[in-house]
Amino acid sequence: MSTQTKVQTSSAPSDEHGPEFYKQRFQTAFQRHLEFSLAKDKYSATSYDKFLALCYAARDRLIQRWIKTQQAYYSQDVRRVYYLSLEFLMGRSLGNSLINLGLWDTARAAMYDLGLDINDMLEQELEAGLGNGGLGRLAACFLDSMATLELPAYGYGLRYDYGMFHQKIRNGFQEEHPDNWLRSPNPWEISRPEYTVPVHFKGRVVSRKNDKGSLVFDWIDTEEVLACPFDTPIPGYGTHTVNTLRLWSAKSAEDFGLNYFNSGDYLDASKDIALAESITKVLYPNDSSMNGKELRLKQQYLLCSATLQDILRRYKKFHRDCGNLAEKVALQLNDTHPTIAIPELMRLLIDEESLSWEQAWDITTRIFAYTNHTLLPEALEKWGVDLMSALLPRHMQIIFEINYRFLKQVSWKHPGDTDRLGRMSLIEEGPNRSVRMAYLAVVGSHAVNGVAKLHSELLQTRVLSDFYEMTPGKFHNKTNGITPRRWLLKANPPLAALITEKIGPEWAKDFARIKDLEKFAEDPEFIKRWQEVKRLNKQALSDLIRYVQNFETRPEALFDVQVKRIHEYKRQALNVLHIIHLYNEIKSGRAADMVPRTFIFGGKAAPGYFMAKLVIKLINSVAEVVNSDPDSRRLLQVVFLEDYRVSLAERIFPASDLSEQISTAGTEASGTGNMKFAINGALTIGTLDGANIEIRQEVGEENIFIFGLTTEQVREKKAAGYNPREYVERDPRLGAILNLFRTAHFSPEDPGLFTPFIDSLLNQDEYMLLADFSDYVACQQKVSELYRDPDSWTRKAILNVARMGYFSSDRTILEYNRDVWHATPTPITLSGQE
Repeated sequence: MSTQTKVQTSSAPSDEHGPEFYKQRFQTAFQRHLEFSLAKDKYSATSYDKFLALCYAARDRLIQRWIKTQQAYYSQDVRRVYYLSLEFLMGRSLGNSLINLGLWDTARAAMYDLGLDINDMLEQELEAGLGNGGLGRLAACFLDSMATLELPAYGYGLRYDYGMFHQKIRNGFQEEHPDNWLRSPNPWEISRPEYTVPVHFKGRVVSRKNDKGSLVFDWIDTEEVLACPFDTPIPGYGTHTVNTLRLWSAKSAEDFGLNYFNSGDYLDASKDIALAESITKVLYPNDSSMNGKELRLKQQYLLCSATLQDILRRYKKFHRDCGNLAEKVALQLNDTHPTIAIPELMRLLIDEESLSWEQAWDITTRIFAYTNHTLLPEALEKWGVDLMSALLPRHMQIIFEINYRFLKQVSWKHPGDTDRLGRMSLIEEGPNRSVRMAYLAVVGSHAVNGVAKLHSELLQTRVLSDFYEMTPGKFHNKTNGITPRRWLLKANPPLAALITEKIGPEWAKDFARIKDLEKFAEDPEFIKRWQEVKRLNKQALSDLIRYVQNFETRPEALFDVQVKRIHEYKRQALNVLHIIHLYNEIKSGRAADMVPRTFIFGGKAAPGYFMAKLVIKLINSVAEVVNSDPDSRRLLQVVFLEDYRVSLAERIFPASDLSEQISTAGTEASGTGNMKFAINGALTIGTLDGANIEIRQEVGEENIFIFGLTTEQVREKKAAGYNPREYVERDPRLGAILNLFRTAHFSPEDPGLFTPFIDSLLNQDEYMLLADFSDYVACQQKVSELYRDPDSWTRKAILNVARMGYFSSDRTILEYNRDVWHATPTPITLSGQE
């Protein structure tokens, strides 16, 4: 499937040569790579070969700028920002690179003259399977912004052989299939074997006195693994800056066991290699077993150790000792996963660089900053002391020492408060002692932030309140943002073109300028053109759904969309309860003026998360009934789009009318899907949770649909003893919904299938679906009333887009740099035909 669309480029080539010259030059590069890089001609080249040749032609331009960027960073000895993340959900790179390079129109015309459709070629790209959801996509947006803002910055992560699984829906159930995203050549990565570093595990620690009489520690008898780097260029938009994402791949330090092989023991011959390479084999291996836990910790340590060795190598090119390290390095921890970097840097500075504890700790705490991404206690990472001691014995020693010194400070400030010491200890005591990694991240960092105002407030008043009380100046907020290049310019070319026509192209780099769109919200002609863009986008998504799922959707219906990771706190099940309520209204003859709706879901459940996987089955079972019932299918449609990913999101957001952001108040850290929907002209229905609060502040209360309990009300109800059954007794609509489950209406082939879901709802209702149901239904009725007035709906959609300037990741990164990193922007200049 393809559609010819015009995408605004950052800057067309501008010198004495015209567009024809650059088109022909690009064609020449494409044909040269097809022949000399791929050894193909026009007769033997496959579609993927042509895609690769197009990538290589674009990459040539990237590499020129990439080299210049690194030269500038070295020649100016700049302070550099290092962003450590276990996830980078990059999406497809070709279209984004062409746009950021200012080559989209040139490349499209060049391919067209060769009889090729660039949109078809874009579909050949396999998405890098390096992330799970919002955490990894945020990291990708940040990399785009750092390059666009010309900051000397690097991303560091792991090069997983198998990323987040491919999701298939079979009989309504999720099935997980391997995501072998490296099965075909990846045109964007460059192997850097010369920068391979050793990483050590296990072994033992021995102490001795050095020649100065000081006690030193040696970590010996270790198992060694090699971390091999692969670099991906990250181009900025409208700049010449091309930064680097470096990903580490684990390789065995042992040679192939030829003696075993020759003796016929083929398995033992490659056993060590397989064990070493398993570290970066799969994104987030199942950690329900001890082996799985060990593998996850190995992943985290390999990322951190290899990265810090790389940072020190780069630093030492111009500096004899590490005394100035904190002036040249800023290191941001994206969630708790890379927290082991704190004791690792201490180990390197003390054991390898011979610094004192005090010197090393001062440098470490001035380098590290920590971003927290969760309020859920179960998501605050902990590692067993026994596991840590066995796998990283020197680091466990260092963590104990950090904890001892920290608790002394706590006791000095709060003498006699033993409860506080227990609460704040980095070690959680009990039968199975564990290391509280979030606490270690807070203690070892000079800056700690949440990712939305409410989230940061809850960190300070609840989750990390003791630490905030002790060092309040360390805590701050950095509300998340998204890159408008990926999520509007690339994802929604028709809307981007309409916006550019009205307010000029500068908004893509300075998203605050989107505010200029507001004056057109009352323009009847502009409203009609906006509606036409939305209609085209909805038709395109309908065509895609028909193509991939053989299901006809109606573009004239309200597209009510909830796409995100499947989790109980995100409350996809509340959405389903509303659908069942509407179904009951239709069956009861109370739907004479009901607004037709198409409910669209998408998202993956963690393989071991039973209840989330049951919710996927619930959505699909309800869809089967609603879509096949002659009474309901003319008014309601339910679609679950399998294998939700970045490229699919780029199709969904532009077509959405209503964005479902309905998590229980106080559970979502921020959310960024809410922002992606809003900048594409969808109105939001949501709770006062995460960044929804700030979106409401920006777009205006009259332009968003807010319902449900507040964070404080949720806390009060739970403290008073929340009884979900009271809401069922009070609301006959809930009783009617539950009756359909009792009669197995949605699972006649397996009457007890949804019993665990109903039992959980009636006996715990941890995320308070029943408490919010009535208000949610009433709010949805307001949505329907507004949708009946297309012009009023469109005015609010225009205002939503016009008032979303605050939610650019450029703004977020500027705030990080202003308050935390203090790096100096470093413009890159090119000369001649570069």
